[in-house]
Order: sequence, then structure tokens, then C-alpha cells
Amino acid sequence: VQLQASGGGLVQPGGSLRLSCVASGDTFRRYVSWFRQAPGKEREFVSAVNWNSGHTYYADSVKGRFTISRDKAKSTVYLQMNSLESADTAEYFCGSGSTILSGIYDSRNYVYWGQGTLVTVSS
Repeated sequence: VQLQASGGGLVQPGGSLRLSCVASGDTFRRYVSWFRQAPGKEREFVSAVNWNSGHTYYADSVKGRFTISRDKAKSTVYLQMNSLESADTAEYFCGSGSTILSGIYDSRNYVYWGQGTLVTVSS
């Protein structure tokens, strides 16, 4: 399966962006997640959705501000990001894998990755 991420850009603090991750060639695996990586930092978990059940999971740092959702008909997972802060500035990656629930927070458990999309929050 090939993943294509898009939707990044430059936004002012307090603004919103919606990222998209589209699967082609095959279906998403059990979990589809967004990770982000800021310069000089490790890749960190942001949010995940169980592709079949729709159950969602969030990092504490984005809970209440970000919403992950899926559209099965379009083979697409979205990340709606509201109330963006400068600390959200990073390259965002979508990944998919068949890990168990406890493994969704570790990027090493994902086999398929899209290219990154850059989110810059700045005034």
C-alpha cells in the first residue's frame, strides 16, 4: 500500500489546518496514525485511528485540539488541527500498520509511511 500525505502549510497561531492521508494500491492496515518530527527531535506520536472500528487515540499534547477521522469510501484518513500553536510546527507523517493497540505509539511498529507534509505555525 502506498500512502500520500498532504495539507500542510503555514498558519498563524490559533489557526487550523486539515491533513489528509490517502491509501492506494491496497487498503490501510489495522491502524493509521499521524506522527510528527520537529527539527532535531525524534518522531513523536500524534494520533491514531483503528481503520475498522473507528476508535481514536491522541497524544496528550493535542487532545481537545486535533481530531482524526476516516473515510472508508475514499481510503482517506484526516487530521483536523485546530488552535494550532508554535509547538505544533513539524513535519507530519502518516503511517499504517497491523500492530496491537499498545504498539500504536511507537513509530517502529509501522510498515507503511507516506512522505511528510510540513506544518509551520508562525505569526
